[in-house]
Amino acid sequence: MARSDLLVSLVKAGTAGDRRLFRSAAEAIIAEERAKRHNVLADQLVSAIQTNGSSQATLSYGTTAEPPTRSRDVVSEIAPRRQLSELVLPPLVRRTVEELVEEQHRADVLRAHSLEPRHRVLMVGAPGTGKTTLAEAIACETGVPLFVVRYEAIIGSYLGETASRLKRVFDYARTTPCVLFFDEFDAIGKERGDIHETGEIKRVVTSLLMQMDDLPSYTLVTAATNHPELLDRASWRRFQLRLSLPLPDAAAVGRYIASFSARFEEPLGQTPAAIAKKLGSVSFAEAEQFCLDVQRRAVLAMGARPLKSIVSEQLEAWSVRAHGASKGGPHGRTTTAKASRA
Repeated sequence: MARSDLLVSLVKAGTAGDRRLFRSAAEAIIAEERAKRHNVLADQLVSAIQTNGSSQATLSYGTTAEPPTRSRDVVSEIAPRRQLSELVLPPLVRRTVEELVEEQHRADVLRAHSLEPRHRVLMVGAPGTGKTTLAEAIACETGVPLFVVRYEAIIGSYLGETASRLKRVFDYARTTPCVLFFDEFDAIGKERGDIHETGEIKRVVTSLLMQMDDLPSYTLVTAATNHPELLDRASWRRFQLRLSLPLPDAAAVGRYIASFSARFEEPLGQTPAAIAKKLGSVSFAEAEQFCLDVQRRAVLAMGARPLKSIVSEQLEAWSVRAHGASKGGPHGRTTTAKASRA
């Protein structure tokens, strides 16, 4: 049964002829039913509104005469598995994310006091600092799917095409509680005052901001960028939370390796701190890749080699790759960094 406040809002909107309120209440009811796995009822509600509304359908995805299921080509759905407790995060970032999760879980308490949970998050940090992983953890902790926006499916070459496809992304995200993730957000959220950008990009940014403003609070928007200086100033204001994810120091990498070592039944042969020191200045993505390399060799060895021998071998291989790559790029770890994105 839908919440009483939503039913009251629906009735008020119907009697007052308030299309905007009706749409918001209807979308919230449909999303709530989908969250309860009442998919048949949710589909019936969508169908009823689209049928009775014809070309003037009240729901946003009804105005395009396109059912939500056909909009799934603009996002990739990921079943989140990474928990917040598994991540090595700065204390302030961890506390902020925990507050965000609590607000989503206790949204009814907030609404009883005329408040809405925060639901728009911007993550800023260099490649490999864990932005994508954090978005997955937020989805896991809130118990909703993670929808990753597919830029190759929304960016078009014709006038108005990108804005239209972007609208489909948000229309689909409204149909169910979810975490909607924009990686490399600066690709579509660029500063509109940039004289080098075309009028089409400016229209896309304007459409993006309007769609973000119109999202219900049960849809969590998370965006990641390596270049915050490129973002439109109005984009910054849209995000209620702005999280800075720095490159990890040796202590943080050591804590990550210690957490990863729980997967093994025998000791690594060296302390996590010693391994982190030998890896040098690395991102979390690179530290993860090293650990996965060790795990792969250990699995294939099937107990024929001690784990400490595999760790030493992989550290040596890592050192060779790192010094070789440093001659061709500024970061010195191009080969391994490509294997993991954050």
